[in-house]
Amino acid sequence: MWIVSVSKGIIHRMLENEQPQESSLGTETAWTEEELAENPHQACDKAKRVEAMFTAIAGKYDLNNRLHSLWQDQRWRKRAVELSGISQHSTVVDVACGTGDLSIAFKQAGAEHVIGIDFTSAMLDLALTKSTIAGTDIVFQQGDAMDLKLEDESADVVSIAFGIRNVQEPEKAIGEFYRILKPGGTLVILEFSTPSNSAIRFCNDVYTKHIMPFTATLIAGDTSGAYQYLPKSVETFSTAEELADSVEQCGFEKLRQFPQTFGVCTITRAMKSEA
Repeated sequence: MWIVSVSKGIIHRMLENEQPQESSLGTETAWTEEELAENPHQACDKAKRVEAMFTAIAGKYDLNNRLHSLWQDQRWRKRAVELSGISQHSTVVDVACGTGDLSIAFKQAGAEHVIGIDFTSAMLDLALTKSTIAGTDIVFQQGDAMDLKLEDESADVVSIAFGIRNVQEPEKAIGEFYRILKPGGTLVILEFSTPSNSAIRFCNDVYTKHIMPFTATLIAGDTSGAYQYLPKSVETFSTAEELADSVEQCGFEKLRQFPQTFGVCTITRAMKSEA
């Protein structure tokens, strides 16, 4: 209770400093408690629900990311950029780009061309605004990770941060990543994972399953169920090892994984064969 009380105090102070924004969303519920009692990844209309929830939380998405990652999320993205091995001639496709943080990080790190793709137009609107403010020339477009409207072998790097578990068919998306990568190109996936240390895993479970859903929902004023979906979607998604297997089964090689912050998330890096 003490932690929740402190969290509420921090949240109220942060919200006081936020500029008021009009919500462009309805109050549609994307996920009910009953639906989340099951595996959300098995929902036949998962894509539609995911789009609805991200539309609902777009306005407070960045604030929640910073607060609930304890300001680590940007460090994780920076590490993902470093591991991608981009050069000044690289073309990067950032899938499920959200509000554009990783896309902007790639451009600021020197990538020549960056394309940010997301399923949700409300997120792309914010991404374009942030990119303009940052002075980064990025092309943002609405699209589906499972059916990318890009040419074969057109990208040097494909990235996806905290998005692969939200795709209706993750293996199909990974196949698309392989298709659009040039021979020798790099895939970088940043996704939540389960810490191996039992004490850290226990603390992480308490935080992500009990504290975060309450505080994040309060910040976003959310009625979509997005922050109840988050811990359930992580719990029922592939482990880091299973994700690695899926990536390799799609033809990628030289795979390595890099746990971040005691393993609460993992960067998976793999290469498309040069042959």
